[in-house]
Amino acid sequence: MKIKEIHLLTNDLSATEQFYNHVLDIKTNQKTDQEVSFLIGKTEVIFINSTESLNPNYHLAFDIPTNKLEEAFAWIKEKVAILPVTTDNYLSDIKLWNARSFYFYDNNGNLLELICRYDLQNQSEAPFSGNSILHVSEIGIVAENVQVCADDLIARYGLDYYAKQPKQDNFMALGDEAGLFILVDPNRNWFPTDKKAEAFWTKIIFHSESGNHVLDINHA
Repeated sequence: MKIKEIHLLTNDLSATEQFYNHVLDIKTNQKTDQEVSFLIGKTEVIFINSTESLNPNYHLAFDIPTNKLEEAFAWIKEKVAILPVTTDNYLSDIKLWNARSFYFYDNNGNLLELICRYDLQNQSEAPFSGNSILHVSEIGIVAENVQVCADDLIARYGLDYYAKQPKQDNFMALGDEAGLFILVDPNRNWFPTDKKAEAFWTKIIFHSESGNHVLDINHA
């Protein structure tokens, strides 16, 4: 599965543009009074001005080359606080997935993750920069009943459970090595934080074996 576009809400378009321009070194792709977009690797991420008194926040993971984790960590650490995963470690070792990653917040409180998936051949010899980010590989989807949500997405889009992730009542992953929907319920914290997952509107345009799809998640 390939995540081609993600549409998210924000309370502050200007601060969002500043963060992605200056912290992630991603140029603005398009901009209007109501939205700003960035082409992050092969995925377009569009932030839309929220017209309600919300504090919208999401979880996104971005793939980076498998030989660039330490370099990416040092690069980001100079710009923003990296979240600890234990009392003495800032790198998450995801053994089941053969992956390693680290986490930080953007200006909106979105939990961002840079991840290396070592079963992929995507090494790079270029110095790490915003251009090194390959694409959005995960987005969190918050559902009151994770199993019902998974069943619906599987039936509608021909998706399947991610083979490396055992199902849990409050946590499931749909997709494959290229792209994942991370399904959680509102009682689960977003790892590695103590922040409960919350559901907000989003639109995801993605490609699976059955074709191109638009998933519009309306929690209003």
